[in-house]
Amino acid sequence: MVDRKDIGSWLSGPDTSGISKYPGERLGLPESGTESIARAGRRIVAIFIDWGIALLISNYAFAGNPWATLAVFAVEQALLVGTLGYSIGHRAMGIHVIRLGGGPAGPVPALVRSLLLCLVIPAVIFDPDHRGLHDKAMNTVLVRM
Repeated sequence: MVDRKDIGSWLSGPDTSGISKYPGERLGLPESGTESIARAGRRIVAIFIDWGIALLISNYAFAGNPWATLAVFAVEQALLVGTLGYSIGHRAMGIHVIRLGGGPAGPVPALVRSLLLCLVIPAVIFDPDHRGLHDKAMNTVLVRM
């Protein structure tokens, strides 16, 4: 005869003890406010701003060549994130890129991060902490200012 304790494990649901309550909790970041994980809305608007700027520059200087637009976007990301910690779109949305231990991303990680960002796929595959593969590869995170 089957009794309740035999089927109780699946009736009680999955074990959720190891699941974080909010993005960034596992990384030691606050739930909200300064240094909390930048949410998708801010990230998407920031990338649209940066892409728009790259498109304007490309249309003016390179007759709208799509590869030139991608190159301008990559250079903008690499230079600005590598030196300032944020692109124009990031700054407009109040977010910036930092290393997980704190501090700026630095030039080499920013360059690799921007190249991976241009491949698109690493940016759209992300973990529960809202970090894309491009951020995970460079040990960076996009946080609110």
